[in-house]
Amino acid sequence: MHGTIARDLGVAIVSGRYQPGDLLIGEIASSEKLEVSRTAYREAVRILSAKGLVESKPKVGTKVTARSHWNLLDPDVLAWAFESEPDLDLLESLFELRNIVESAAAAFAATRRTTAHLDAMRDAIERMARHTLATPEGRQGDQDFHASLLEATGNPYIISLTTGVNAAVNTTTMFKQRERPLPRDPVPDHLRVFTAIADRDPDRAREEMSTLIRLALQDTPVPQRAKARGKAQKAAR
Repeated sequence: MHGTIARDLGVAIVSGRYQPGDLLIGEIASSEKLEVSRTAYREAVRILSAKGLVESKPKVGTKVTARSHWNLLDPDVLAWAFESEPDLDLLESLFELRNIVESAAAAFAATRRTTAHLDAMRDAIERMARHTLATPEGRQGDQDFHASLLEATGNPYIISLTTGVNAAVNTTTMFKQRERPLPRDPVPDHLRVFTAIADRDPDRAREEMSTLIRLALQDTPVPQRAKARGKAQKAAR
């Protein structure tokens, strides 16, 4: 129950229905409105607080924090952001971060990978090709490829980003397929990254990963709000 409450409130916050600085309804009123126990509501607020979305202060209440405090790479927060339609700037920023991290990681992996890393990446690509990204098995293969690549850097700080990167990969892949199949097969893009890493060519690995992420962004539907904003700006000129 508290997980469902946290999700509903989380979606409302990241979608903009609650703005930074807004106060949530008090614990007693909220629990009565939602017809849940005060304990369940309190636990939901704790979940949101741990993810940086809200802060609770005595005599003030529970307030929505500024987006700069949000744990944006948390798997739940990412899923909530894409529950309806993400902000275009947030979407582009997510891919920008992936490009910075994963392109550099691919270059490191090209000089540090082991045979075991290559085997893991190869197996992941084979599962992507066999099952396609329209299936949970194929999407797991995609996540395993990126996880194996980060692991191959041998850098514990880069490896610690695996959960966030995988959440970004999975969430955006699901979002792309919400209304239609993927416009093209991304497996060849992954194969080119893999080949560059296998060939121990860091410059090519960096370039191929950057291309993979750029194409992934191009395949992502542009949020309708951004389209509407663009039309309004053209009309105003």
